[in-house]
Amino acid sequence: MAEIRNYTLNFGPQHPAAHGVLRLVLELDGEVIQRADPHIGLLHRATEKLIETRTFLQSVPYMDRLDYMSMMCNEHAYVMAIERLLGIVPPERALYIRTMFDEITRLLNHLLWLGAHGLDCGAMTMFLYCFREREDLMDCYEAVSGARMHAAYYRPGGVYRDLPDSMPQYTATKVHNEREIRAMNENRQGTLLDFIDDFTRRFPACVDDYETLLTDNRIWKQRTVGVGVVTPERALQLGFTGAMLRGSGVEWDVRRRQPYAAYDRMEFDIPVGVNGDCYDRYLVRVEEMRQSNRIIKQCVDWLRANPGPVIVDDHKVAPPSRVGMKQNMEELIHHFKLFTEGMHVPEGEAYAAVEHPKGEFGIYLVSDGANKPYRVKIRAPGFAHLSALDEMARGHMLADAVAIIGTQDIVFGEIDR
Repeated sequence: MAEIRNYTLNFGPQHPAAHGVLRLVLELDGEVIQRADPHIGLLHRATEKLIETRTFLQSVPYMDRLDYMSMMCNEHAYVMAIERLLGIVPPERALYIRTMFDEITRLLNHLLWLGAHGLDCGAMTMFLYCFREREDLMDCYEAVSGARMHAAYYRPGGVYRDLPDSMPQYTATKVHNEREIRAMNENRQGTLLDFIDDFTRRFPACVDDYETLLTDNRIWKQRTVGVGVVTPERALQLGFTGAMLRGSGVEWDVRRRQPYAAYDRMEFDIPVGVNGDCYDRYLVRVEEMRQSNRIIKQCVDWLRANPGPVIVDDHKVAPPSRVGMKQNMEELIHHFKLFTEGMHVPEGEAYAAVEHPKGEFGIYLVSDGANKPYRVKIRAPGFAHLSALDEMARGHMLADAVAIIGTQDIVFGEIDR
């Protein structure tokens, strides 16, 4: 009887390391991958088409649901594209708030990536450590927008509202007594900025803990060193951006090369890899967390010293205040028109890109002068990375496919939009 050499394996979508609804069809020779065919379409929600049927403002919450680990960064690109068509510039305080929350979002994303990537490769404690810090940042989201994930906080012309003067606090339960609750609320006595400032002081030691667990860990290095190598030239040809490109040694960062918000006033370094393997991409993202922490600290210091408006004073674009709306007929009409008919954006086209935690996230927006976008094309960074999975996995073992999926930091909401 003839020996069967190659066989096909369905990796996912239910596999714990498939990261969502990825169906990966692997052609194996024993345990060696001959071909990897990623199938998408299991999550498709037609986001770009749905946006054409909503007003410009109603489409902001769709952005949160693309890469649902990088919510406010998605919103940022979308509102920037609208602002370019409208020809408006948000107030300076709004720019600093956006910069701060972009970096908080980067930390949220990288913490989930590190926890999940570690878990995939057998480092179970990482997940618990990362989610401990992630919880504090989720509380910042909740304090400013009322939602822990899908914030819809950025608006064309600025942000929804200024930073709150108090942080939500824990209350006593059957699980935690009064003394424990007092300790848990110790850093929640002041404003949101005080809480974030306290976090920036604590966080570098947390990153040291992650590195103690993984960076020189023999098993971690065996799983990641020399796996999924991509040369700088090939990374550029494949359309890589973000940590996937910088891990291969290409120093490209939209925040530095095409600054937006308040990034031109920030001091930070761009970490770059040498070998282009999974281990280098891990080192790049860990250092990015330290740099994000630096940026957040700079934003906190500036925001404390500079009060001011957080959204433009143009009621054709931004709603009037609640107090004004309830006391003035003109403002009530503006409010009603803005939330029913929506704003009319001048005819034209614009592209806005941000340095999203996963790479360059871009929104190409076409307006025909109506109150809804004529066309929206989303440039999702994960799509280009997933396209290279076959090339990165060939010749590697089945277990290495897990490490490669982890290093790509895939979230299907943006890939299968």
